[in-house]
Amino acid sequence: MLTQTVSNAELVERARRVIPGGVNSVNRILPWPFVAAEAHGAYIRDADGKEYLDYHAAFGPIILGHNHPQVNAAVQAIMQKVDLVGVGVTEPEIQLAEALNHYIPSAERVLLTNSGSEATYAALRLARGVTGRNKIVKFQGTYHGWHDAVLMNVISPPDRIGQRDLLSLGMSPGVVEDTIVLPFNDVEAISDLLQQRGDEIAAILVEVIPHNIGCVLPRPEFLQALRQLCSDHGALLIFDEVITGFRHDLGGYQRLAGVTPDLSTFAKAMANGYPIAALAGRAQYMDRFGPGGGIFFAGTYNGHPVGVAAALATIEILADGSVHRHCFDLAERAATGLQTIADELGIPMQVVRFGSVFVPYFFTGPVESYTDLLHNDTQADVWFRRTMCEHGIFMLPTAIKRNHVSAAHTTQDIDRTLETARQVLRALPAHR
Repeated sequence: MLTQTVSNAELVERARRVIPGGVNSVNRILPWPFVAAEAHGAYIRDADGKEYLDYHAAFGPIILGHNHPQVNAAVQAIMQKVDLVGVGVTEPEIQLAEALNHYIPSAERVLLTNSGSEATYAALRLARGVTGRNKIVKFQGTYHGWHDAVLMNVISPPDRIGQRDLLSLGMSPGVVEDTIVLPFNDVEAISDLLQQRGDEIAAILVEVIPHNIGCVLPRPEFLQALRQLCSDHGALLIFDEVITGFRHDLGGYQRLAGVTPDLSTFAKAMANGYPIAALAGRAQYMDRFGPGGGIFFAGTYNGHPVGVAAALATIEILADGSVHRHCFDLAERAATGLQTIADELGIPMQVVRFGSVFVPYFFTGPVESYTDLLHNDTQADVWFRRTMCEHGIFMLPTAIKRNHVSAAHTTQDIDRTLETARQVLRALPAHR
């Protein structure tokens, strides 16, 4: 625990001297000095002692609340029994794979790793290996991790839509050129591509709800069309459920949608903030990772006892559905309340919610594709979020980012949030 004698500003300055940008993941940078000192339940506290009601939830993993005692107890128990051995398998790893097999429709086989990026990387390698093809399809506005095949076309400026919009220097041109980017929710575009080039496509990779641009819901016919088109053309359908999995349902969005992909990736809420991820899929494909299958998968920390124990405890808590019902009800209360306030104040806003995620967009009109979001008033969006943070309500101060409700949030927390939002939004016209 940090003491109150060291400030945010002092610690951030120290961090910048030894860590590039002062953070270990570039999207953690805030417009003001911030050093996390404590996190419990629905609240986080910085090194200056300021407390925030947290809707960021570390980009989504915190479904039960920070430092959940039952999850922490499971971790402490496994640490007294086994640490990293690095050969064979542990019984908790088997139990976790069995649990995922039970809940997730596509999970005939399961492999554990440490991050969503690693899981999507392995999924694409597998798709290329079993099909003998190289090209993949992703969609504008979706994020699948840091590797070269997918690090493109997330939050793109208007003039970069329709072409590859790379997020980093140093990406291999050979890898980049094998990725085709299409508009989300556009059945005609993907159908036309597969009619023309279906024999080149190894996989279609889709973030089933593009939560990295807020809460853009898939049309039911879109996911169904992806399933049929992949089957027709011999490509693998990969669902990226790194965010949707466990947060919206133990079986992922695929169970809610009734569409079963060939492969799926999971992470984040799987272990309530402890590091773990999973690649799950049909046995006929996943078994290619086994001896003699020809496709390589490895990692020293894969299936680490700490992450496995946390995941098992999290799943046990989520199993009866009460946490999901609680979170969904509170997220609905927040979304409905925000929409009512904006309407009463005459502010162009639509609040989109799914499950425990809610997102206020500062425009009116459809929210079905990335191009719809170009109408968002970015300046108003960021100002609202930052001002909410100043009032102790932490909403990541980046436009179109999602807010998360956890089991630790209460009705009183939501009502406080709405009271604060009304005060903040009343000041929006003057800000403009």
